[in-house]
Amino acid sequence: MFHRTQRLFLRPIWPEDWQAIYHGIADEGVVRNLARAPWPYEQDHARDFAALPHDPVNPRFLITLPGNGEPVGCIGIDPHEGEAEMGYWIARDHWAKGFATEAGQAVLEIARMMGHARMVASHYIDNPASGRVLRKLGFLPTGQTETRMCLGRGEKVQATAYALSLDSTESLRAA
Repeated sequence: MFHRTQRLFLRPIWPEDWQAIYHGIADEGVVRNLARAPWPYEQDHARDFAALPHDPVNPRFLITLPGNGEPVGCIGIDPHEGEAEMGYWIARDHWAKGFATEAGQAVLEIARMMGHARMVASHYIDNPASGRVLRKLGFLPTGQTETRMCLGRGEKVQATAYALSLDSTESLRAA
């Protein structure tokens, strides 16, 4: 599955993308905000991630810049405790450019088309920038703080939980 936004091109992750993934994510400042990426992040981690099978219900995308194909980060839908969870990372060189919000809007459109009724997400409490992205996308805080394992930090970390109904009438009110 492919998706084009105003400034980005989202495409499936292929095994040969491992180097681009590695160069974008092998940064402690990126990994420390992710639940499933270990630190130090090694080349084999990127190879394994890029080789994961494609799940048509829960797609993952490499976020790239059209034209030159430069990788910006990754975004996708993962199953989490019976719900669809949006997760993403953006390479440090591309922070504060609105790419996470733009890619997130695309993934929410895809999730609606695929029939997901609800999406959840969370951010570690010491990463308020992700909270701002989630709120821009229409996610609402659930009022719950969860303790989630962070492989990058090697410990459990407090995370603020968010949810978004993908019902079309609610989405129109949020826009």
